[in-house]
Amino acid sequence: MNKTIRRASVFTLLLILALLIRATWVQFYDGQALADDDKNRRKTIEQYGYPLGDIIVGGKAVTGSAKTGGSSDLKYKRTYTDGSLYAAVTGYTSQVYGSTQLESIYQGVLDGTDTRLKNPLDTLTGKHSDPGDVVTTIDPDVQKAAYRALGDKKGAAVAIDPQTGKVLGMVSTPSYDPSKISGSGSSDAAAWKALAGDEDSPTTNRALKQALPPGSTFKLVVAAAALEDGLYSSVDERTTSPNPYLLPGTSTYLKNENAAAPCENATIRTALQYSCNNVFGKMAVDLGQDKVKAMAEKFGFDDEKLDIPVRAGESVYPSDMDKAQTALSGIGQFDVTATPLQMAMVSATIANGGEQASPHMVSEVTDADGDAIKSYADGDDTRVVSSSTASQLQSAMETVVSKGTGTNAQISGATVGGKTGTAQHGENNSQTPYAWFTSYAKDDSTGKEVAVAVLVEQSDTARAEVGGNSLAAPVAKAMMQAALDD
Repeated sequence: MNKTIRRASVFTLLLILALLIRATWVQFYDGQALADDDKNRRKTIEQYGYPLGDIIVGGKAVTGSAKTGGSSDLKYKRTYTDGSLYAAVTGYTSQVYGSTQLESIYQGVLDGTDTRLKNPLDTLTGKHSDPGDVVTTIDPDVQKAAYRALGDKKGAAVAIDPQTGKVLGMVSTPSYDPSKISGSGSSDAAAWKALAGDEDSPTTNRALKQALPPGSTFKLVVAAAALEDGLYSSVDERTTSPNPYLLPGTSTYLKNENAAAPCENATIRTALQYSCNNVFGKMAVDLGQDKVKAMAEKFGFDDEKLDIPVRAGESVYPSDMDKAQTALSGIGQFDVTATPLQMAMVSATIANGGEQASPHMVSEVTDADGDAIKSYADGDDTRVVSSSTASQLQSAMETVVSKGTGTNAQISGATVGGKTGTAQHGENNSQTPYAWFTSYAKDDSTGKEVAVAVLVEQSDTARAEVGGNSLAAPVAKAMMQAALDD
């Protein structure tokens, strides 16, 4: 073979090799990228070409699939049972508008494309796998109690089992019906437009995503820091707390809502019972912002990656404050923010003897046969405060409910502890305040426990009557009672 033919042969082989490499690259890399592209119509056709798996609550599916009919190339669409009730749990999946929450996180399991669902033969033949299910920890009775109690109020509520971390209830109001936007018709488009234009943002999960000033519920964190630090030895030791308290470096006094309350030099128990601002403002300054921040972070504040498995919004304790700002942070104001989930975690941790069980609202993910392909363990506790500190805070929180600002949460046959909060809203508190209540309850006969946090952002209640005890505590009571009665 002469040199010219040999060179031509080598060049031809190189071209063939390059084509093979390129074809392989397109098939296994670019092809997968194209398949995963949200703009790829074939992906949507594949997703809705078969019935979807379900999200399970209390042993029953709260989702389903229905044939679309007509000329649509999307053969099925998602359906929801009691969609508005469970929207804060399921999220939505739409042929047009994508997916959120559990529907999004477990999309591969629910549409059968997750590789864990495939057996070796399916992998070889490319056969579509039967979809799996997502089993939640939600208690339908607790969920219904929260939804009914919130009613037409704008707000959110979360219930947690303190010992296991299971999320038993999670409601955000106003809610929406995901089935109305699951298809691709004109009615779905109209419903989506109405949701997008609603100033109350019904599709926002306020229980997880809405971090707002927690007001006086944050005093529990400050009290925990003071007891752990040794600033005060018990909840019954008198504090050094002038009333009113002059904010350091200013001419502004920090006053109390109830001017007649015995807040001067009050004990932590009395200060929680009457929600004394002067005590916890002064306490935060005495501790210093670094110690308060460290305690807040132990409870879960400043965590950007809290997944349950839906990613929760970050609850924030600020940095770089002066002493006056630190005082305001001690009563849950200034730039302190918290989600209802976070404040439920605070009460759950105190109720659980100072250990925090990782919150989660999915117990397992199963294949079509009901076999678990992923399980989420209960517990996984982290020590936040000592058992002694937790016990003292329990005692003080129970005083709040028995004869303090949280009497509307009392439950016959149960020991209930709680803390109210009324957080300022708007410049100079010009808008309706936020009403908070965080609590726990323990059945006196069975020992069953639950922790709850409720936030009411807005209601028809007259501004002068807005408060944690009047608006949020009854919601918490309904949820706790439902949890203990199961």
